Amino acid sequence: MQEIRPRNNRQTDVVILGCGRVGSRLATMMDGDGFDVTVIDTDSYAFRRLPETFRGRTILGTGIDEDVLRRAGIEGARTFIAVTNDDNPNIMAAQIAQTVFRVPEVLARVYDVERANVYAQLGLKTICPTATIAQLFHEQVTQRPHAPGASSGS
Repeated sequence: MQEIRPRNNRQTDVVILGCGRVGSRLATMMDGDGFDVTVIDTDSYAFRRLPETFRGRTILGTGIDEDVLRRAGIEGARTFIAVTNDDNPNIMAAQIAQTVFRVPEVLARVYDVERANVYAQLGLKTICPTATIAQLFHEQVTQRPHAPGASSGS
């Protein structure tokens, strides 16, 4: 496991676990907004999603390894966001960030609706794309004028 980009001297504002489509886009957005961003991923090839203009750091490793998290700057981070494609590492890494490193803001993407609800009730901020997307589709269908129960406007 190695650090791909050189570490700068600024405090890390945001540590992002996962450099897939969401993680790389989020990292790019946060970097563009002036945040000091570090991205962790287990696959060095995933970092290709980051643009050449990305000024942050990339760390090869797993987000549940405390040494990897330390190399990513989690001890000084204001925000930790776990967006891998797997609920288990997201939840575990978020809990480590929250309880071990006491990161002020911790968020985790959790696909399973029931698990997202359980962890949210335990104080972990979760975003559940499954529930969000289902709700958006539901609203699109039920808000059409010809939807069952919709008034005809007369």
